[in-house]
Amino acid sequence: MDTGLRHGCELARDAFDRLHAIGNDGRGITRPSYSAAEDQAHALVERIASEHGLLVRRDWAGNLYVTLPGRDRNLPAVMTGSHLDSVPCGGNFDGAAGVLAAVAVLTGWARTGFVPDRDVTLIVTRAEESAWFPVSYIGSKAAFGLLTDADLAARRVDDDESLAEHIRAAGGNPDRKDGPGLLNPAQIDSFVELHIEQGPVLEGTNLPVGLVTGICGSVRYRSIVITGRAAHSGATPRAFRSDAAIAAARLMVALDDLWGHLDATGEVMTLTFGVCRTDANANFSAVAGQVEMSLDMRSRDIALLQRVENDVRRIAAEIADRHGVAVDLGARTSSMPAVMDPALLGQTEELAKSAGLPFCQLPSGAGHDAATFAGQGVPALMIFVRNANGSHNPDESMDFADFAVATGLLEKLLRLRSEGRRA
Repeated sequence: MDTGLRHGCELARDAFDRLHAIGNDGRGITRPSYSAAEDQAHALVERIASEHGLLVRRDWAGNLYVTLPGRDRNLPAVMTGSHLDSVPCGGNFDGAAGVLAAVAVLTGWARTGFVPDRDVTLIVTRAEESAWFPVSYIGSKAAFGLLTDADLAARRVDDDESLAEHIRAAGGNPDRKDGPGLLNPAQIDSFVELHIEQGPVLEGTNLPVGLVTGICGSVRYRSIVITGRAAHSGATPRAFRSDAAIAAARLMVALDDLWGHLDATGEVMTLTFGVCRTDANANFSAVAGQVEMSLDMRSRDIALLQRVENDVRRIAAEIADRHGVAVDLGARTSSMPAVMDPALLGQTEELAKSAGLPFCQLPSGAGHDAATFAGQGVPALMIFVRNANGSHNPDESMDFADFAVATGLLEKLLRLRSEGRRA
C-alpha cells in the first residue's frame, strides 16, 4: 500500500470513530434519513474533503459530491460512494464503509499529487435506508431526477413529516427536483460501491472480499392489516370466531410453504415477515380482532417476484374467506433488480488476482444505490467487505484489515477506470 492510501486509511479509521459518536443511541447507531445526525455525518465528510483540497457540492436533495478533478473534465466521470444514514439501532459500517473507503482513496491521491485523466467523484447519498420513508433509494433517485411528487409526499415513520419538508430542513430545495445539477448517465463512466456484506458468505468462507454479480429487487407490503372480530376467549366457540391471529399465522405458514416449494425447485428468492403484532393493549384472554404485519419479498428474477405476488393475493383471499376476516395488503412498494456490469466485474477480478487477493462472486440480497446507477444504464459494480454478525444491527463487525484490503482493490479499480480516453 502506497503512502497516500495508507494515510487515507488511517484518516478513515479516525472517521469511523467520529461517525460512531454521531447517532450513537447507547446500543447501536441511529442516524435517521434527513435527520440532524445524518447532516452531521455529511458535514464530517465535507470537512475532510475540503481540508484536502477536493471539490465539494450538494444537489437539490442534499446529496454530497466530492471530486478530484481530472485532466480532461469533459470526459465521463468515474463515480463511487454509498450512504451515511442507518436503520434504527443499526451498526457503524453499513454505508459508511463505502463512503470512507472512497474518502481514503481521494484524500490519498490528493496527498500524493495524483491527477486522474477524468474526474473521480464520491457521492454520499441521502436516505438510502427505506426504514424511514416508504421509498427505495431516495438519494440516488433524486440525483437522477427520478423522485416523483408522490415520493416527496411520503412521510417519515417517526415524525410524520413529508420527505419534501425534511429535504427543505436539510437545506435542499424540492422545487428544483427537475432542474440543473442532475446526474447525466452519458457523463458517467462507471459507478463502484464498496459495502460490507450483510450476510454470512464471506465470513463463512474465510474470504476478505466478494464481487457482486447482481442486486435483488423487492416487493414490499409494509402495513398489512388483518381484521377479524374481537371476542371472549372462553365464551366464543371455534365455529363462531373470526380470529385475526390465526388468520395471520395461516397466511405466514402458507407463504413459507410456497417459498419452500420454490426453493426446492431452484427458484431463488427470500420472503420475510419482519412485523407481526396484535394491539399491545389487547386482553390476553380475548380473541384477536386485528393483526398488523409486513411482507418483504426479494429476488433477482422480476418474473418470479410478479408470480409470487399473484400467489400472495390468491392465498390472502382464500384465508380471508376461510377464517371470516378481511385481509388488507395495504400500500405496495418495490424496487427493480440490477445486474452488475460484466466488464467491470472482469476488470476487478483481474486486479484482485494480480494482487493475490482471495475473493468470490456472490449476489446481493440487500438493495443498494448501485442498483439505481445500473438502472440508468451506468456500468456498475459492488465490492463487498467481510463483516461478522450480519447487518442492520449494532453488532456489525468489520475487521479494519479487511477494510484496508478492500479499499486497496477499490483504489486500483478507480485508478484503472480513470485512465485513458474511453468513450
